[in-house]
Amino acid sequence: MKFLDIPNLPEKKVNLVLVDGRIEHDIEEKLMSLKINYIKTKSLNSLYPAISYHPDIFFHHLENNIIVYAPGVCKDILKKIHNFGFELLKGNSQLSSKYPKNICYNGARVGKYFFHNTKYTDDVILNYLKKREIEIIHVNQGYAKCSISVVDENSLITMDRGIAKIAEKKGLDVLLIEEEDGIILEGLDKGFIGGSTFLIDKCRWAICGNIEKLKSEKKIRDFLHKKGMEIVSLGNKNPVDIGSVIPLLTD
Repeated sequence: MKFLDIPNLPEKKVNLVLVDGRIEHDIEEKLMSLKINYIKTKSLNSLYPAISYHPDIFFHHLENNIIVYAPGVCKDILKKIHNFGFELLKGNSQLSSKYPKNICYNGARVGKYFFHNTKYTDDVILNYLKKREIEIIHVNQGYAKCSISVVDENSLITMDRGIAKIAEKKGLDVLLIEEEDGIILEGLDKGFIGGSTFLIDKCRWAICGNIEKLKSEKKIRDFLHKKGMEIVSLGNKNPVDIGSVIPLLTD
């Protein structure tokens, strides 16, 4: 088993992920059928219910075996992650329900770039990225990881016009899709594309539900086809935003 050199971008097939502890049975079954093991989160009670289990709200994978976590995260989950060889760095930002006190770890790493509302990024993350000479890009969207589906080190899909504009200026290939696209986030009006998708390997993009239920299905298919990517639907229902599936280990 191997750590991911660059977060979100597995070079080989993913065999361990971090997921929302409430994932539905059909997604769980699909992960098992793909021989992808998973660690389920537990609720961080300081957050509101819709996001209280979301991995991308209280974890941030920096690189290789290094992960930052928010104070108060369940010790059992930390132990499980540590047992796979990860070094866990405790962040300095205490999370609470009210925005922007719940976005501190929700930055999105796309290759050599890091997108986030940097006014609120946890300083453990920022200091580490500065030392590694990762380019830190400020965007107004605090839920940057929720909003960005990573396709490759130079490509992404987003519903956020601000992110799309800034990413394109940096030379990234961007697909902007509709905000009201059919992604479900229980308790809120809508979910986000980044929170419902992840890469299974270098050439397979997975969505937590059925791609055919999205209004932007054809746009997404065409964009991913150009990249040589296969789409894997992890269920038959509308896609659900489960706070990102974070790839941890590959074959």
